[in-house]
Amino acid sequence: MSIKKSNDLGKALGSAKTDKRLDILRKIEDAGSISQAARMSGVSYKAAWQAIDVLSNLAGTPLVEKVVGGAGGGGARLSLAGKNLLHASAELTQMKEQLMRQSSAASKTHSSSTKLLGLRTTMRNQFPSTVKSVVKKGAIVRVGLTTKGGNFFHASITSTSAELFELKENQQILALCKATAVNVYPYPLPKQKNVISGIVIRKSRSKEMGEVNLLIEPGITLAGMTKQTALLKIGDEAYADIDATAWVLALPEV
Repeated sequence: MSIKKSNDLGKALGSAKTDKRLDILRKIEDAGSISQAARMSGVSYKAAWQAIDVLSNLAGTPLVEKVVGGAGGGGARLSLAGKNLLHASAELTQMKEQLMRQSSAASKTHSSSTKLLGLRTTMRNQFPSTVKSVVKKGAIVRVGLTTKGGNFFHASITSTSAELFELKENQQILALCKATAVNVYPYPLPKQKNVISGIVIRKSRSKEMGEVNLLIEPGITLAGMTKQTALLKIGDEAYADIDATAWVLALPEV
């Protein structure tokens, strides 16, 4: 497999060797179960699902498929895209190790600078997006963005950041946002809100502030928080309000 032919999957690779999320995918392939993969990786079942969601969002396609029936009552397996991602991960790891060996031979000071390669983040919501509009209002720039499936939202950044990024229409970027900055409601919101709707696929059992996962388009989920967990049921449509200032924009490496 050629990594150059897998642009979407490449966004999900990160630091291929050390990324816990990729390790969970490897365990799913070995064990055929998300719960077993979570135990083998030393994380909770919820954390395993979070890892799958983030990687699937970055790849733009589901990486794990449910298996119904069988002696164990069903389980999970990697989709073809998931298998391709692990294959690309192995190739990328070999390439990085070779590069580090060559760099080390040339200089003994490479380690501190290369630690920042493959940077990971705690931001759960990570969407490859396309810039649709860039509107400057004083010191603030309002950036209109669309996801692969056509969901539209705004991000507000400083004019200085927009200038440094050289933002322009049709530019491909990565939009990131913490789950705690997303407020989910069981009813439609005013049009002036920065809203993305979706179907509830998972939720916590908390009676107060709880976490909700929405399927906003095929293969893409949005994680957020709600004070109305009891009113949200699996399969229901829900609405996520996201403060435009909560988004962080990142440029992919060329």
